[in-house]
Amino acid sequence: MPGFVRLMPLVLLAALLFASAGSTSSSRDAKTIVFALPSEPPSLDPQLGTDTVSAQVTNNIMDPLVRLSGKSLRAVPNLASGWTIGAGGRTYTIHLRRSGRWTNGQRVTAHDFEYSWKRELDPKLAAGYAYIMYGIKGAQAYNSCKRNCARLRDRVGVRALDDYTLRVTLEQPQPWFPYLLAHNVFFAVPQAVVERWGEKWTEPAHIVTNGPYRLTRWQHDAEIDLTKWSGWRGAARVTVERVEQPIISSGTTAVQAFQAGRVDALTTQMLGPSDVPKWKAKPQYYESPQLASYFVGINVKKVSDVNERRALALAIDRKALVDHVVRSGRPADGFTPMGVPGFASTDPHSRVLPARGNLAAAKAQLAKAARPLRKLSLFYANQPGQKELGVALQAMWRQLGISVTLHQQEFKQFLQFLGPPPNSDVDVFLLGWIYDFPDAINGLDLFTCSSGNNFTNRCNRRFDALVARARRVLDADIRYRLYRGVEQAMVGPNGDLPVIPLYWGANVSLVSDRIRDTFRIDPQTFVHYDEIRVEQ
Repeated sequence: MPGFVRLMPLVLLAALLFASAGSTSSSRDAKTIVFALPSEPPSLDPQLGTDTVSAQVTNNIMDPLVRLSGKSLRAVPNLASGWTIGAGGRTYTIHLRRSGRWTNGQRVTAHDFEYSWKRELDPKLAAGYAYIMYGIKGAQAYNSCKRNCARLRDRVGVRALDDYTLRVTLEQPQPWFPYLLAHNVFFAVPQAVVERWGEKWTEPAHIVTNGPYRLTRWQHDAEIDLTKWSGWRGAARVTVERVEQPIISSGTTAVQAFQAGRVDALTTQMLGPSDVPKWKAKPQYYESPQLASYFVGINVKKVSDVNERRALALAIDRKALVDHVVRSGRPADGFTPMGVPGFASTDPHSRVLPARGNLAAAKAQLAKAARPLRKLSLFYANQPGQKELGVALQAMWRQLGISVTLHQQEFKQFLQFLGPPPNSDVDVFLLGWIYDFPDAINGLDLFTCSSGNNFTNRCNRRFDALVARARRVLDADIRYRLYRGVEQAMVGPNGDLPVIPLYWGANVSLVSDRIRDTFRIDPQTFVHYDEIRVEQ
């Protein structure tokens, strides 16, 4: 999820911040924690945020209908008190709790959700995640419309029946629909505030939220601070009253801040791979399962010969990457990661994704390419371990006679650079996908023609038809076997390989003694601050 031009200014700014405003963990207010973020959030608008940094913040300032609980990410009611399913799985009637409030004192109603979901689909907003709502009746037609859009908007299958009842009509049954309700694009936003302030509505002076914390400070590229909101319906159980979130783009600087006692925990993956061995045996080291797939994305219009793409995949020693470069996770032999229900049936065990690599097979495959590109540009974000990963791939592909130039970019710039629409200047790029809900369709859907997160320039109608077929199947076991076929069409020996899976991830962090017992990074990489208790 993703060259850093502004790296040094940000590192110095973070250092100055800690020197002037930081305090040691032993003297810090018992109701305050400090949680380091790796970058500036691209957007705190729930309908526009497509990355985990933005979602980390919005998940703590907004109140979703559903939360995903535990390691299995079970969907449990949150702002929703529950729901009923009808019409053979095609309708969901969602009942809201009457205790939801905005920070301006107004009630949170079903009308807020109807407005917000249709806003996500509004073609004028150009939201990259709108496709995740395409299971709703009329959603794709409205999101894709060029004219008469108001008429199509009215046909979208989302209706507030009254202030506390929301009716959703789907195109076809979606067994995973309750999981979707925990995703940030399904959060409610305050219509009057959004329409008054436009793009500036998320600034601290204007923002209105409805979660356990409110945004009280956003010093861009430096720090984001949250304060407990006493008007939240569950405020009585929230003990952490202030969360300081310094933005530290350098993993080294983040670790130094932790060692100095000025940071209580790091966002997952901020601990650089080279630091893992020396921390792994210490009590402050934290590791947990992550529902994520990390991969090389390929612009198939530039690297157009599938034989070259297969050669690139075969040449990669994934076990070496896991053991010596990223130092966490597992080698991937498919896209869908371990931990997703039905993994045993879905995993294709692809022969073009060998754990140890197969250089001889890679060279033979490259020899079949008519006009292979001998020079590639590899783009990646300025996150810990990404440069090292790029250097390792550069060395592995050099053995094929392919020269790779590395290009590092600041995280927000990197996401904008990739698209949408897909950037035609890109050859290959490093990216990760952290699952929004625990079903393989969430990852496989990325590479359909209409996906706003498909940066590969690949549009395969046969692949889309396979995905559509799997979507229609309610029986889980049958659906998992169909997913395996979708995987084969993408990364199998005869697949068209728009991406090259590298490894399935793990959450890695450092956590101070004062919060370790209640600190948790869930499989989607989120930390819910309202669950944390500070040890005195």
